[in-house]
Amino acid sequence: MSAPAALALSGVSFAYAPGLPDVLSDVSLEVAAGSITAVLGANGSGKTTLLRLLLGLLAPTRGEVRVEGRPQRDYSRRDLSQRVGLVPQSEPVAFELSVLEFALLGRAPHLGLLDLPGAADRALALEALERVGLAALHRRAVPTLSGGEAQLATIARALVQQSAILLSDEPTSHLDPANTRRVLEVLRMLGSEGRTVVFTTHDPNLAAAIADHVVLLRDGRVLAAARTAAVLTTERLSATYGMEVEVVQWRGRPLVVPHP
Repeated sequence: MSAPAALALSGVSFAYAPGLPDVLSDVSLEVAAGSITAVLGANGSGKTTLLRLLLGLLAPTRGEVRVEGRPQRDYSRRDLSQRVGLVPQSEPVAFELSVLEFALLGRAPHLGLLDLPGAADRALALEALERVGLAALHRRAVPTLSGGEAQLATIARALVQQSAILLSDEPTSHLDPANTRRVLEVLRMLGSEGRTVVFTTHDPNLAAAIADHVVLLRDGRVLAAARTAAVLTTERLSATYGMEVEVVQWRGRPLVVPHP
């Protein structure tokens, strides 16, 4: 018997209030355990709402979300946080936390209400910072970090959470090319270690760079969900974005360029 999907949605629709139009409509898809999946679509297509549903921050208006074969509603908030982690697009830090203290926040789902992180938790946090290249900055205050460094610190916090599933909302938004490459390298590394990674992006070339599977969203509906090479085609991407694009092969991967 094959292992259950890491995440699955069956007939999921969602509206933010009764009487408002659906932001997502009849979405059904599966995310294989250990895969890297890109959710691709234009702004307003429903990508962030989909991540919030997968994280359990929103409940479907209709349909069901399953996590590792179990209905999401059967998990406590604490149990779900131990299975699914989030790297948000941006996150203001209200206090002058050091990078190490910020990373240690990832241990919260594993600690009691009044427990403080111990030596083992600190070791996990330092190891995570080493993996994302921030160990030398562990005493720095988070508000003093660059955009790329702050995004890597947020990924480190998710690593400290030790969740098997990592969700990331526009992980390279507003980053320069060097920091974009660093973030993608970390996400690729997590996938190679067997973690399930789901990230949203409006840029098909980011999806082509690291994703095994791609989900195309337009106006809250899934246009396609399959292996990357099968989804990133001229016809499907043109339909997704409502404009003509051209897909060519470059170094064995699809490369998307605007139609001349």
